[in-house]
Amino acid sequence: MFVWSKLSASRWADAWEERFAGMTDATLVITSIPGRKTIRVEVYCMTQKRANAIQKQFGGSVRHLKKQNWAAMSAQAPPPVKVRETFVICTARTHAEIAKARKTFPNRDIIAVPADMAFGTGHHATTATVLRLLVDAAKPLQDAGRKWSMADLGCGSGILAIAAAKLGASRVWGCDYDPAAVRIAKENATRNGTPKVRFSQIDVLKWQPKQTWDIVAANIFHDVLEAAFPQLLQAVAPGGILMLSGILKSQAQDCLAAGKRAGFIVQKVVTKGKWVTALGTAKPT
Repeated sequence: MFVWSKLSASRWADAWEERFAGMTDATLVITSIPGRKTIRVEVYCMTQKRANAIQKQFGGSVRHLKKQNWAAMSAQAPPPVKVRETFVICTARTHAEIAKARKTFPNRDIIAVPADMAFGTGHHATTATVLRLLVDAAKPLQDAGRKWSMADLGCGSGILAIAAAKLGASRVWGCDYDPAAVRIAKENATRNGTPKVRFSQIDVLKWQPKQTWDIVAANIFHDVLEAAFPQLLQAVAPGGILMLSGILKSQAQDCLAAGKRAGFIVQKVVTKGKWVTALGTAKPT
Protein backbone atom coordinates (compact mmCIF):
# COMPACT_ATOMS: atom_id res chain seq x y z
CA MET A 1 0.00 0.00 0.00
CA PHE A 2 1.22 3.50 -0.88
CA VAL A 3 -0.14 6.84 0.29
CA TRP A 4 0.11 10.18 -1.45
CA SER A 5 -0.22 13.19 0.84
CA LYS A 6 -0.21 16.96 0.60
CA LEU A 7 -1.03 19.88 2.89
CA SER A 8 -3.60 22.31 1.53
CA ALA A 9 -5.61 25.32 2.62
CA SER A 10 -8.85 24.21 4.27
CA ARG A 11 -10.92 26.27 1.83
CA TRP A 12 -9.96 23.79 -0.90
CA ALA A 13 -11.37 20.74 0.92
CA ASP A 14 -14.43 20.57 -1.31
CA ALA A 15 -12.29 20.95 -4.42
CA TRP A 16 -10.15 17.97 -3.37
CA GLU A 17 -13.28 15.97 -2.61
CA GLU A 18 -14.67 16.84 -6.03
CA ARG A 19 -11.44 16.01 -7.85
CA PHE A 20 -11.21 12.50 -6.40
CA ALA A 21 -14.93 11.64 -6.35
CA GLY A 22 -15.81 8.17 -7.63
CA MET A 23 -12.39 6.51 -7.27
CA THR A 24 -12.53 2.72 -7.22
CA ASP A 25 -8.82 1.98 -6.92
CA ALA A 26 -7.87 4.39 -4.16
CA THR A 27 -9.28 5.96 -0.98
CA LEU A 28 -9.34 9.68 -0.18
CA VAL A 29 -8.88 10.86 3.41
CA ILE A 30 -9.03 14.56 4.38
CA THR A 31 -7.85 15.44 7.89
CA SER A 32 -8.30 18.81 9.60
CA ILE A 33 -5.40 20.20 11.61
CA PRO A 34 -6.69 21.74 14.89
CA GLY A 35 -6.00 25.42 15.27
CA ARG A 36 -4.85 25.84 11.69
CA LYS A 37 -6.53 26.70 8.42
CA THR A 38 -4.83 23.71 6.87
CA ILE A 39 -5.91 20.22 5.91
CA ARG A 40 -3.95 17.09 5.11
CA VAL A 41 -5.12 15.42 1.91
CA GLU A 42 -4.20 11.74 1.58
CA VAL A 43 -4.97 9.16 -1.09
CA TYR A 44 -4.31 5.51 -0.20
CA CYS A 45 -3.36 3.51 -3.30
CA MET A 46 -2.78 -0.19 -3.89
CA THR A 47 0.11 0.49 -6.28
CA GLN A 48 3.05 2.88 -6.31
CA LYS A 49 2.30 3.71 -9.94
CA ARG A 50 -1.09 5.12 -8.96
CA ALA A 51 0.37 7.16 -6.11
CA ASN A 52 3.18 8.48 -8.30
CA ALA A 53 0.67 9.54 -10.97
CA ILE A 54 -1.18 11.64 -8.38
CA GLN A 55 2.12 13.12 -7.16
CA LYS A 56 3.11 14.03 -10.71
CA GLN A 57 -0.12 15.95 -11.19
CA PHE A 58 -0.52 17.61 -7.78
CA GLY A 59 2.91 17.56 -6.12
CA GLY A 60 3.04 16.36 -2.52
CA SER A 61 4.82 13.22 -1.37
CA VAL A 62 4.45 9.44 -1.62
CA ARG A 63 5.37 6.93 1.04
CA HIS A 64 5.15 3.16 1.33
CA LEU A 65 3.04 1.73 4.13
CA LYS A 66 3.81 -1.54 5.87
CA LYS A 67 1.74 -4.46 4.68
CA GLN A 68 -1.40 -5.11 6.70
CA ASN A 69 -5.07 -5.81 6.13
CA TRP A 70 -6.10 -2.89 3.94
CA ALA A 71 -9.12 -4.70 2.52
CA ALA A 72 -11.46 -2.66 4.68
CA MET A 73 -10.04 0.53 3.16
CA SER A 74 -10.50 -0.53 -0.44
CA ALA A 75 -13.13 1.53 -2.20
CA GLN A 76 -16.02 -0.37 -3.71
CA ALA A 77 -17.12 0.47 -7.21
CA PRO A 78 -19.78 3.18 -6.89
CA PRO A 79 -23.26 2.16 -7.98
CA PRO A 80 -24.53 3.11 -11.46
CA VAL A 81 -26.15 6.54 -11.75
CA LYS A 82 -29.46 6.77 -13.62
CA VAL A 83 -30.09 10.00 -15.51
CA ARG A 84 -33.78 10.52 -16.24
CA GLU A 85 -34.99 7.62 -18.41
CA THR A 86 -32.07 8.11 -20.78
CA PHE A 87 -28.67 7.17 -19.38
CA VAL A 88 -26.93 4.93 -16.91
CA ILE A 89 -23.49 6.13 -15.90
CA CYS A 90 -21.16 3.38 -14.71
CA THR A 91 -17.46 2.83 -14.14
CA ALA A 92 -17.13 -0.02 -16.66
CA ARG A 93 -13.75 -0.10 -18.36
CA THR A 94 -13.67 -3.13 -20.67
CA HIS A 95 -15.95 -4.12 -23.54
CA ALA A 96 -17.15 -7.07 -21.46
CA GLU A 97 -18.07 -4.81 -18.54
CA ILE A 98 -19.90 -2.40 -20.84
CA ALA A 99 -21.79 -5.30 -22.47
CA LYS A 100 -22.82 -6.50 -19.01
CA ALA A 101 -24.10 -3.02 -18.13
CA ARG A 102 -26.12 -2.88 -21.35
CA LYS A 103 -27.68 -6.22 -20.53
CA THR A 104 -28.52 -5.04 -17.00
CA PHE A 105 -30.06 -1.78 -18.24
CA PRO A 106 -31.48 -2.66 -21.69
CA ASN A 107 -33.71 0.43 -22.00
CA ARG A 108 -31.03 3.02 -21.29
CA ASP A 109 -27.91 4.21 -23.06
CA ILE A 110 -24.73 3.32 -21.17
CA ILE A 111 -21.98 5.87 -20.56
CA ALA A 112 -18.91 4.13 -19.19
CA VAL A 113 -16.46 6.36 -17.34
CA PRO A 114 -13.80 4.56 -15.28
CA ALA A 115 -12.90 6.35 -12.06
CA ASP A 116 -9.52 7.68 -13.19
CA MET A 117 -7.77 10.91 -12.35
CA ALA A 118 -10.05 13.17 -14.34
CA PHE A 119 -13.08 14.45 -12.46
CA GLY A 120 -16.51 13.50 -13.73
CA THR A 121 -17.82 9.98 -13.18
CA GLY A 122 -21.39 11.23 -12.80
CA HIS A 123 -21.45 10.38 -9.11
CA HIS A 124 -20.67 13.88 -7.89
CA ALA A 125 -23.64 16.20 -7.36
CA THR A 126 -22.39 18.79 -9.85
CA THR A 127 -21.91 16.37 -12.73
CA ALA A 128 -25.14 14.49 -12.02
CA THR A 129 -27.17 17.71 -12.01
CA VAL A 130 -25.69 19.04 -15.27
CA LEU A 131 -26.32 15.66 -16.91
CA ARG A 132 -30.01 15.88 -16.00
CA LEU A 133 -30.26 19.46 -17.24
CA LEU A 134 -28.52 18.45 -20.46
CA VAL A 135 -31.02 15.65 -21.10
CA ASP A 136 -33.89 18.08 -20.47
CA ALA A 137 -32.44 20.76 -22.73
CA ALA A 138 -31.71 18.32 -25.56
CA LYS A 139 -35.24 16.90 -25.70
CA PRO A 140 -36.98 19.85 -27.44
CA LEU A 141 -34.07 20.07 -29.88
CA GLN A 142 -34.40 16.37 -30.64
CA ASP A 143 -38.18 16.63 -30.99
CA ALA A 144 -37.81 19.51 -33.42
CA GLY A 145 -35.35 17.49 -35.50
CA ARG A 146 -32.89 20.37 -35.63
CA LYS A 147 -29.14 20.21 -35.58
CA TRP A 148 -27.55 21.50 -32.41
CA SER A 149 -24.12 21.87 -30.86
CA MET A 150 -22.57 21.65 -27.41
CA ALA A 151 -19.37 22.83 -25.71
CA ASP A 152 -18.09 21.26 -22.47
CA LEU A 153 -15.74 23.70 -20.72
CA GLY A 154 -13.64 22.06 -18.03
CA CYS A 155 -14.50 18.68 -19.52
CA GLY A 156 -12.72 16.47 -16.95
CA SER A 157 -13.56 12.91 -17.99
CA GLY A 158 -15.52 14.16 -21.02
CA ILE A 159 -18.78 12.76 -19.68
CA LEU A 160 -20.94 15.78 -20.56
CA ALA A 161 -19.59 15.99 -24.11
CA ILE A 162 -20.09 12.25 -24.58
CA ALA A 163 -23.65 12.54 -23.30
CA ALA A 164 -24.36 15.40 -25.72
CA ALA A 165 -23.11 13.32 -28.65
CA LYS A 166 -25.32 10.42 -27.61
CA LEU A 167 -28.26 12.85 -27.34
CA GLY A 168 -27.81 13.77 -30.99
CA ALA A 169 -25.60 16.87 -30.97
CA SER A 170 -24.00 17.21 -34.39
CA ARG A 171 -21.01 19.25 -33.18
CA VAL A 172 -19.45 18.65 -29.76
CA TRP A 173 -16.25 20.06 -28.32
CA GLY A 174 -14.72 19.89 -24.88
CA CYS A 175 -11.69 21.50 -23.28
CA ASP A 176 -9.75 21.37 -20.03
CA TYR A 177 -6.74 23.11 -18.53
CA ASP A 178 -5.39 19.73 -17.39
CA PRO A 179 -3.66 17.74 -20.18
CA ALA A 180 -4.35 14.47 -18.31
CA ALA A 181 -8.07 15.25 -18.37
CA VAL A 182 -7.96 15.87 -22.13
CA ARG A 183 -6.19 12.57 -22.69
CA ILE A 184 -8.66 10.66 -20.52
CA ALA A 185 -11.63 12.41 -22.17
CA LYS A 186 -10.43 11.26 -25.59
CA GLU A 187 -10.07 7.69 -24.29
CA ASN A 188 -13.57 7.80 -22.84
CA ALA A 189 -15.02 9.16 -26.08
CA THR A 190 -13.57 6.19 -27.94
CA ARG A 191 -14.74 3.79 -25.22
CA ASN A 192 -18.31 5.09 -25.53
CA GLY A 193 -18.57 5.09 -29.30
CA THR A 194 -18.37 8.87 -29.74
CA PRO A 195 -14.89 9.29 -31.26
CA LYS A 196 -15.89 12.37 -33.28
CA VAL A 197 -16.16 14.49 -30.12
CA ARG A 198 -13.17 16.85 -30.12
CA PHE A 199 -11.18 17.78 -27.01
CA SER A 200 -8.50 20.45 -26.58
CA GLN A 201 -6.21 21.67 -23.82
CA ILE A 202 -7.25 25.27 -23.21
CA ASP A 203 -7.17 27.77 -20.36
CA VAL A 204 -10.67 29.30 -20.48
CA LEU A 205 -9.34 32.47 -18.84
CA LYS A 206 -7.17 33.08 -21.92
CA TRP A 207 -9.62 31.61 -24.43
CA GLN A 208 -11.25 33.70 -27.15
CA PRO A 209 -14.22 31.79 -28.67
CA LYS A 210 -14.25 31.84 -32.45
CA GLN A 211 -17.63 30.10 -32.75
CA THR A 212 -20.77 29.56 -30.69
CA TRP A 213 -22.71 26.58 -29.39
CA ASP A 214 -26.39 25.99 -28.63
CA ILE A 215 -25.54 24.55 -25.21
CA VAL A 216 -22.46 25.53 -23.23
CA ALA A 217 -21.70 23.70 -19.97
CA ALA A 218 -19.04 24.91 -17.55
CA ASN A 219 -18.61 22.66 -14.52
CA ILE A 220 -15.56 24.34 -12.98
CA PHE A 221 -14.58 26.21 -9.84
CA HIS A 222 -16.56 29.34 -8.94
CA ASP A 223 -13.58 31.72 -9.13
CA VAL A 224 -12.80 30.57 -12.67
CA LEU A 225 -16.46 30.99 -13.63
CA GLU A 226 -16.52 34.53 -12.29
CA ALA A 227 -13.37 35.49 -14.18
CA ALA A 228 -14.42 33.76 -17.40
CA PHE A 229 -18.02 34.96 -17.70
CA PRO A 230 -17.26 37.20 -20.73
CA GLN A 231 -15.85 34.22 -22.65
CA LEU A 232 -18.58 31.84 -21.50
CA LEU A 233 -21.37 34.16 -22.61
CA GLN A 234 -19.63 34.94 -25.88
CA ALA A 235 -19.63 31.22 -26.65
CA VAL A 236 -23.42 30.85 -26.33
CA ALA A 237 -25.33 31.02 -29.62
CA PRO A 238 -28.33 33.39 -29.82
CA GLY A 239 -31.16 31.71 -27.95
CA GLY A 240 -28.72 29.15 -26.55
CA ILE A 241 -28.26 27.87 -23.01
CA LEU A 242 -25.42 28.24 -20.51
CA MET A 243 -25.13 25.71 -17.66
CA LEU A 244 -22.89 26.51 -14.71
CA SER A 245 -21.83 24.21 -11.90
CA GLY A 246 -19.02 23.56 -9.42
CA ILE A 247 -20.44 26.28 -7.16
CA LEU A 248 -20.83 25.81 -3.40
CA LYS A 249 -23.95 27.28 -1.78
CA SER A 250 -21.75 29.68 0.15
CA GLN A 251 -20.31 30.95 -3.17
CA ALA A 252 -23.48 30.99 -5.25
CA GLN A 253 -24.77 34.48 -4.48
CA ASP A 254 -21.51 36.22 -5.40
CA CYS A 255 -20.87 33.97 -8.40
CA LEU A 256 -24.32 34.42 -9.93
CA ALA A 257 -24.20 38.16 -9.22
CA ALA A 258 -20.97 38.34 -11.23
CA GLY A 259 -22.69 36.41 -13.99
CA LYS A 260 -25.65 38.79 -14.05
CA ARG A 261 -23.32 41.77 -14.29
CA ALA A 262 -21.66 40.13 -17.30
CA GLY A 263 -25.02 39.45 -18.99
CA PHE A 264 -26.05 36.03 -17.70
CA ILE A 265 -29.83 35.73 -17.37
CA VAL A 266 -30.54 33.09 -14.71
CA GLN A 267 -33.57 30.95 -15.52
CA LYS A 268 -33.14 28.03 -13.14
CA VAL A 269 -31.09 27.23 -10.03
CA VAL A 270 -30.77 23.68 -8.69
CA THR A 271 -29.29 22.97 -5.26
CA LYS A 272 -28.12 19.45 -4.49
CA GLY A 273 -26.53 19.05 -1.08
CA LYS A 274 -23.94 21.80 -0.73
CA TRP A 275 -23.62 22.35 -4.48
CA VAL A 276 -25.45 24.79 -6.77
CA THR A 277 -26.03 24.53 -10.52
CA ALA A 278 -27.50 27.35 -12.61
CA LEU A 279 -29.02 27.41 -16.08
CA GLY A 280 -29.75 30.47 -18.16
CA THR A 281 -29.14 32.42 -21.33
CA ALA A 282 -26.89 35.22 -22.52
CA LYS A 283 -28.34 38.70 -22.61
CA PRO A 284 -28.63 39.85 -26.24
CA THR A 285 -25.94 42.34 -27.20
